[in-house]
Amino acid sequence: MKITQHIQNAKGKTLFSFELLPPVKGKCIDEIYDAIDPLMEFDPPFIDVTYHREDYIYKQHTSGLLEKVSYRKRPGTVAICAAIMNKYKVDAVPHLICGGFTKEETENALIDLQFLGIDNVLVLRGDARKADAGFIPTPGGHAYATDLLEQVVNMNKGLYLHEDHEAYKTNFCIGVAGYPEKHFEAPNMKTDFSFLKKKVEMGAEFIVTQMFFDIQKYCDFVKLCRENDIHVPIIPGLKPITSSKQLISLPKIFHIDIPEELSEAVLACKSEKEVKEVGIEWMINQCKELVKVGAPVLHFYTMSNPEPTRRIAKAVF
Repeated sequence: MKITQHIQNAKGKTLFSFELLPPVKGKCIDEIYDAIDPLMEFDPPFIDVTYHREDYIYKQHTSGLLEKVSYRKRPGTVAICAAIMNKYKVDAVPHLICGGFTKEETENALIDLQFLGIDNVLVLRGDARKADAGFIPTPGGHAYATDLLEQVVNMNKGLYLHEDHEAYKTNFCIGVAGYPEKHFEAPNMKTDFSFLKKKVEMGAEFIVTQMFFDIQKYCDFVKLCRENDIHVPIIPGLKPITSSKQLISLPKIFHIDIPEELSEAVLACKSEKEVKEVGIEWMINQCKELVKVGAPVLHFYTMSNPEPTRRIAKAVF
């Protein structure tokens, strides 16, 4: 079922969902099940699975020379989605990214997803490789999320890369990312909104936001979207602070602000255990406020660690 249908069927009730990381190469599917099982009591209608581009590792030969090797650390997104749907009977939402994939590979992945009965995709540009200063497109792939979105929309119209005859029309419900605090590469919020509006006009049917810790920023973002004729569901993305190091790492990686009240509370903690309690309590209150303002779904970035999310959901749902 499409995410938009899940939201419509809820008739105003806020739903619960979450996102998982594929296990690192060499691990097994049990890691995914261990991350899902504690959260199933909250009846998620869908579960996201992230996609990750290749990175580079260096292998040293006996000669002393270093060999640069392309390496995908977390493979298996499509197969994991199939396993989730088979075991839990909930919709799985794979992320589609530009980096690391050619247009041909993306088309073949979409065909596989359609064969598996997967109805939803989240279209993203994806991150740069760790060794790269900025995002570098894959040769033969897409440079921007709008280009990837166009490919999915075209397949929904029956337009494939090389087929010149009438082809099957896929029916993917397409989500895109939204940034309540502006995408870090956008010069200003107005420009950022122009790209978001373009994605919706092209066919995006829901938005999932970057994490935030100030509910007012979500409310302002929704208001600004509505004033700019963006009327699709806007799903807040959420992650509690669970360690003091995240006061630095989260703003650095995700380009977000931490409210002074929260940062001061974390800095006043005498142990990491106290930090975790402060972060969870803050997120519980934030989620309760999001329910009050009518957020369609509370979507948690679990990083495959279900315990903090379980505690938050227990207090909210």
